[in-house]
Amino acid sequence: MEGKLSRTAKKLTSSPIQELSHLAQRCNAINLAEGFPDFPAPLHIKNAAVSAINSDLNQYRHVQGICEHLAKTVKEMHGLDIDPLTDVAISCGQTEAFAASIFATIDPGDEVILFDPSYETYQGCVTMAGGVPIHVPLDPPQWTLDPNKLLTSITERTKAIVVNSPHNPTGKVFTKDELGTIAEACCSRNFLAITDEVYEHITYDNQKHISLASFPGMQERTIITSSLSKTFSVTGWRVGWAIAPACIASAIRNIHVIVTDSAPAPFQEAALTALSSPPEYFESLRRDYQSKRDYIVKLLAGVGFKIQFIPQGSFFLFAEIPENCSLSDVEFVKKLILEAGVVAVPGQGFFHTNNLSSNEASNANCNYQKRYIRFAFCKSEATLAAVSERLGKLLDAAGHLALH
Repeated sequence: MEGKLSRTAKKLTSSPIQELSHLAQRCNAINLAEGFPDFPAPLHIKNAAVSAINSDLNQYRHVQGICEHLAKTVKEMHGLDIDPLTDVAISCGQTEAFAASIFATIDPGDEVILFDPSYETYQGCVTMAGGVPIHVPLDPPQWTLDPNKLLTSITERTKAIVVNSPHNPTGKVFTKDELGTIAEACCSRNFLAITDEVYEHITYDNQKHISLASFPGMQERTIITSSLSKTFSVTGWRVGWAIAPACIASAIRNIHVIVTDSAPAPFQEAALTALSSPPEYFESLRRDYQSKRDYIVKLLAGVGFKIQFIPQGSFFLFAEIPENCSLSDVEFVKKLILEAGVVAVPGQGFFHTNNLSSNEASNANCNYQKRYIRFAFCKSEATLAAVSERLGKLLDAAGHLALH
């Protein structure tokens, strides 16, 4: 029956990470792989959802109040003036907002620039639209953007660039200079930007999230995508949005209606409560996650992981395998599951090499692309303490992990 599959479906293969997930389940491993919290969502937001359900707000619905809240938020955070009636599309999570943004703007053969490493969904959506992903590597260990690498990747076929800041998997927050370089390229070469800003409220050490849309000339060529998921610990509610120039936002809404029709109605209602949270909520969110970040950095560095970059945002740590270990990332994670009962994500799934020569690609793989593991620290204190206990049982005389 494979002959009945579309060319697009054949290009979308399951991840080798899925095999590790099954192994982790069999071993009852502690899950530091998936980016969702294992602690409760805020009570006032849950109560708002329950109230909406009990009030029978359970049918197809568009809650315009969300758009009004978002207009106020982007004005306060980024100085952007948007029309809540025309410039916002509500979607089923940021994932649908991003996919609809790609389908609304990308034709077969259009090139879309993605930074490497990157969240795997981006490439999948570009491929489904018939676009061509062009990967621009960020330079480890600080994951800096080399302007020359960006500029040489731009061609007459470049239609868009994807910018995720704070960044998954590294925790990088793009600097103002880096964003300025991207903005200048977009304006001078006339292509779009699609941003993923789901970690906009999760930044550390007084880092501030800056939206690319706030740079001169960028609001009219930027699609901002985000959601409730990470900020309010409700990844399963699937309420997200795209903010874009009116004609693009309209196209995204049309695609959304065809594909899913409506984001979950009671959770849209609860979004009004979430988006009205006081400043203290967001301050507490940052403070709590920074504490978790500091805990896992100290924990993993203490057992031999090479931590050259401390996350500036998001809730991921991209840690390098201990120097004295010759295992690949996949092999290491498999051992981690079997011997420590802890699962994380091998880093190679976030890397791509299609824009490098074969020699460069070979060197890149040897040097670092199979040496990183992503740990999610959006977990309770009890979970992180249990990880510490399990890893502690595997330390050798030098205090480093001894995986056999």
